[in-house]
Amino acid sequence: MRMAPAIEIIIEQNEVSLQACEEMLAALSLHRVNEHDSAPHETFARALRRAQANITENEEPQAIDLIRRNFSKAFLGQHHELQETVKAILRLGEINRLAMIKADRKARQLGYAGAWAIVFMATIIFLSGMIFMRSLRKNLSAPIEEIDAVVRAFRNGDVWRRCNDKNTTKTIRQIFVNLNELLDRHGAQNYDRKL
Repeated sequence: MRMAPAIEIIIEQNEVSLQACEEMLAALSLHRVNEHDSAPHETFARALRRAQANITENEEPQAIDLIRRNFSKAFLGQHHELQETVKAILRLGEINRLAMIKADRKARQLGYAGAWAIVFMATIIFLSGMIFMRSLRKNLSAPIEEIDAVVRAFRNGDVWRRCNDKNTTKTIRQIFVNLNELLDRHGAQNYDRKL
């Protein structure tokens, strides 16, 4: 099922934040392996800047602020700041995962709503078509069949057959009246000739 573009953007933005969280945690782990290497600290700082530039959820600034305040001391080996930094990174990841789950649910709801909208529209179109066909039959097809039957009867010698104007529109009734009058005049002329 294709997601709405806005939901796709939300998921992409949250993926950026999740990747930044993974890089920050990896940088902390690499630093513990080799405390003299400055690359993990730089990697962490870049990932943090990316997370700061990609705030999409209301709760993210608090978590990012905790990370920003504690990460330098965490790299210096201060245990409490390391714990606070890791907790804040995990919280940032959780915020973004929950946002992605909400976006996925919204996409599914939109998909279901769209499917029901299609069913509703198809039903309306079907019913409209049925009403149109009934109206077409009553107002066009049946009157044409009536006119055809009267003309065929007249050709076959039935000079008394006339159009029945029951249950028709005003316009069709007028056509029937005109045809009936024409047949009456023709019948009257033939009657006068015979006399």
